[in-house]
Amino acid sequence: MSAGLLGLLRPSLTSSLRSAPTRLARFTRFRPASNSCSPSFPCVDAHAARESKLKESSRAASSATSSRTESGPEPAYARPNPTSYHVYHHPHPLTLTYSAKPLPSFDIAYETWGTLSPSRDNVILLHTGLSASSHAASTEANPTEGWWQKFIGPGRALDTNQFFIICTNVIGGCYGSTGPSSIDPATGRPYATTFPIISIFDMVRAQFCLLDHLRIDKLYASVGCSMGAMQSLAAAWLHPSRVGKVVSISGTARSSPSSVAMRYAQRSVLMADPNWKNGFYYDSLPPHTGMKLARQIATITYRSGPEWDQRFGRQLQPRPGNEDSSTPRVPALCPDFLIETYLDHQGEQFCLKYDANSLIYISKAMDLFDMTLPALQDLNLTSSTSSAPPTPEPNSARGFHKTSHSKSHPPPLNPPPYLSDLAKGLRPLAQIPTLVLGVQSDILFTVEQQREVADALRMAGNDRVSYYELGGVWGHDTFLIDVLNVGGAIRGFLS
Repeated sequence: MSAGLLGLLRPSLTSSLRSAPTRLARFTRFRPASNSCSPSFPCVDAHAARESKLKESSRAASSATSSRTESGPEPAYARPNPTSYHVYHHPHPLTLTYSAKPLPSFDIAYETWGTLSPSRDNVILLHTGLSASSHAASTEANPTEGWWQKFIGPGRALDTNQFFIICTNVIGGCYGSTGPSSIDPATGRPYATTFPIISIFDMVRAQFCLLDHLRIDKLYASVGCSMGAMQSLAAAWLHPSRVGKVVSISGTARSSPSSVAMRYAQRSVLMADPNWKNGFYYDSLPPHTGMKLARQIATITYRSGPEWDQRFGRQLQPRPGNEDSSTPRVPALCPDFLIETYLDHQGEQFCLKYDANSLIYISKAMDLFDMTLPALQDLNLTSSTSSAPPTPEPNSARGFHKTSHSKSHPPPLNPPPYLSDLAKGLRPLAQIPTLVLGVQSDILFTVEQQREVADALRMAGNDRVSYYELGGVWGHDTFLIDVLNVGGAIRGFLS
């Protein structure tokens, strides 16, 4: 059995996936007896039309994407052209957290902005979220806007007049870095689910191989949002002497059960798509319907209820032209409310742009992330603290505990039982100035998790922790949208 994800599947799930087409065929054979009362399901027809186009030609994928425009504030997530980013090939094995066998070699895609100083001491490593590419902002090679366009540039949060910014596509991804869709040199075919399980720490190790290649000894800062915030903390933990500052925005140092549950639901609907084929779909149809549904679930976690109320309310799509306006509106089982059409649009835009196996692997890496000391010890992970300054005794051992809480946000009556272990795990970061930024409307990485990171760092002896909570209604995606407050906090911290 492979060391990859396929080895983790239960036989019952494999059996159910194999029988799914048969069950679907039995279901679709049913039709009402009278054509006059036949129901209409345009959303189901749309899935069938997309599949038909994909069967006709692999180049039909782009035409299957919805042509509707969306006026919301979401930044574009587009598949970058391979000619628009750099690729570093690392010819040596990469040690992996969960596999006894290393990755024999790997590619890592990256883009840069700004000018590297002669002393190479002005570098900011920008870590991405789950589905983002290395294209964080426009470049000469790729002038299209990037996913963090308004935060990168002269005078912006990541000021290109001062800093040299590097952003990579993480290993496990599908935008230029080695992942499940890459060719396995041992077989000449895509890895698929024989690709080894990866961790956030593995992603960071690969990034530091790139930094070594670029002869960058120390980062001015490690900056990340969402999954990128996990990487930012992991980078400072693995190499505390090589990271000058840490910025952790809407992230966590320990994935909570609720966020694990959200990502599990996404993987479940994707893996239940008959086209997934246990991950071996690269020579046939991709699991586009499963990907669309997974993205819809994810989108719900990225925003907030108050924003849905403000943006959509309970508004419905316009009535069909042949419907009598004097009678009650006939509800539809397909997207009917505007919030439903928005989720449908988000899923449709994403389902053919991103590799399904990459979503599975990277989301699993997020689930596995846990920086409490027992979890780190179980994985035999080590921090290169030998060259770092001595770590002071934790504040808690000196009789006081500086918390992140203000009068308006008092500490919980019962602190989480793992907080002490988290403080012990984060002890290698005791000397690194850190900005922790959370959003009160975030349901994926809640402000409680941001407070825990700040508290644990202070308990570990770090007295240079800056902690802020932002309001607003954008939820988890605030780090993509709130340029004034998120950008201002970063710019002030880095200056």
